[in-house]
Amino acid sequence: MQIIEVTGYAVRSAVITMRRRGQPLEFVIFPMVHIASPTFYSQVRLRLRECDLIVLEGIRGKSIGVTALTLAYRFAPRRRRNGLQEQRDSLLLPEGVPVINPDVTAAEAIADLKALPRWTYLLLMVVAPVMGLVFALRGPRAFLDEDLVVEDLPSTLQAELMADHPVVHAMADRRDRQLLAALGEIHTRRGDERIRVAVVYGAGHVPAIVSGLMNDHGYRAREAEWLTVFVPA
Repeated sequence: MQIIEVTGYAVRSAVITMRRRGQPLEFVIFPMVHIASPTFYSQVRLRLRECDLIVLEGIRGKSIGVTALTLAYRFAPRRRRNGLQEQRDSLLLPEGVPVINPDVTAAEAIADLKALPRWTYLLLMVVAPVMGLVFALRGPRAFLDEDLVVEDLPSTLQAELMADHPVVHAMADRRDRQLLAALGEIHTRRGDERIRVAVVYGAGHVPAIVSGLMNDHGYRAREAEWLTVFVPA
């Protein structure tokens, strides 16, 4: 299953609707990219208005380490000629739709990273801001890198190696467990209600979301809609 598609002219995100036979509840998964065109975020916001509950990504609290990591994507939107925006709740969340956030705290996120070898952690803190500067200088064409492709199962050796990288596990495993626990609770408590539950998380978390809902609760992907993340001029 394609989640983020990269072609020679555009990047697209697949909004995936998952249902379980015999139950009316729907999970609608929005694979997010932290930098995108304003149109992408407005299209997501329009669709979130049709949902009854939003499960939203977002590390709670602040730390110097988390701030350093997020510099990897915060530089690019500051160059106006790039035509990009940074993902912000104010761009996404419609009024009147309840929001829950099962994500980790900043302290938990940094604790998981500090469990890595010390040199790996220190290198990560240095590399993230540098990557952000490079991305900003390269501009929108940086989006067309095939390494940005996300699928439910790795389709290349490089993707498979990256999926099993210790840094990826440190950054995602605890967050995925907490998210899936929250989705499982929603399924248990509200599975008989005719509601649409939006899951608004970074695209890298979506393979775990899809497999968790399928393997643990029997949900299957029934529909998908492509949204354009960015088209370079």
